[in-house]
Amino acid sequence: MKKNQLKTVSLFSGCGGMDIGFKNAGFNIVWANDNDKNAVKTYEKNIGKIDSRNIEDVNLEEIPDHQVLLAGFPCQAYSNAGTRGGVNDKRGMLYEYCLESIKIHKPDAVIFENVRGLLSIKGKNDKKLFDEICNTLEQFGYKVNWKLINSSDYEVPQNRIRVFIVAIKNSLKTEFIFPEPIPKTEKLKLKSVLKIPKQVKNQVEKKFSEDIIRLLPYIKEGGSWKDIPYDILPKRFKKIRDNMKRYRSPNFYRRFSREEINGTITATATPENCGIIHPTINRRYTLRECARIQSFEDSFIFEYSSISSCYKIIGNAVPPKLAEHLGNRLKELLIDPKDFRKRWGDFDHFSRQNRIKRESQLSINI
Repeated sequence: MKKNQLKTVSLFSGCGGMDIGFKNAGFNIVWANDNDKNAVKTYEKNIGKIDSRNIEDVNLEEIPDHQVLLAGFPCQAYSNAGTRGGVNDKRGMLYEYCLESIKIHKPDAVIFENVRGLLSIKGKNDKKLFDEICNTLEQFGYKVNWKLINSSDYEVPQNRIRVFIVAIKNSLKTEFIFPEPIPKTEKLKLKSVLKIPKQVKNQVEKKFSEDIIRLLPYIKEGGSWKDIPYDILPKRFKKIRDNMKRYRSPNFYRRFSREEINGTITATATPENCGIIHPTINRRYTLRECARIQSFEDSFIFEYSSISSCYKIIGNAVPPKLAEHLGNRLKELLIDPKDFRKRWGDFDHFSRQNRIKRESQLSINI
């Protein structure tokens, strides 16, 4: 397979974090889909055409032929930060459209991305949904590998852990091997990330409420809500502080140091669930600061109807730099599967190791 034949379809594309990474790696995005209006506007401005229909309204047989399927199906139903409704949440069933598309089109490779809560949530038959997805892919004729990845291991200035499932068609007689982590450098620390020229666009932030502003001066650089004097805390925080063990010692209002790598940027962008407070200024990160922490280039411009909606699409995105590294490795496999197999080892060995790894990791309570 030649590089220009890497036709790729993207489902649940969002604003295009995964797609721009794979495009940079040489993949040709022939069709994409998402129904978030702000994500669609941003995608069209930076990447190209995208189908804005709800996936439930799409005839999957109409999707163009492709060699690769990318999908970051909605994660809110599996996330520890959400309701954990799983398949009882309508969003938790949307992965079925991905599987149905694979059954119809039989791409050479599939990449799924989701929160690590996917590993432990129950599926329809009271079995782990993750197992159901992997087993279905295997029944469709794919070798499945997966990994919990911290984005900071792949040149992204953010400690963001997500699960990636990669399935390769059996006929290629090889198996995807994830790239080795890249040594971290000073460029990943906030002191480098937050140096943004004034002319760069999207440098606006959503203002904190007066109640939050009142607390910020007490939080030192590198600190959290634990720095705030007890008598200053709101009642709901006092309740948690009084019984930290019961509430699992939450680290609200995290203010990362300029010498640290930032934590996960979430869709809600609130100080209760992510480190969104600037290290030295009493404000929320700007949209561009969040985008940089997600590894978007400054040339990637976000379109939005409200600032909150833009924080959402940035926080939901797959970091482009991570996607690019995965794309480069997958490109290597698809262009010359035989050489890939020689370079990375015996096919059957990796299959056995993958099964052992999956069984051992699933036994861990994540």
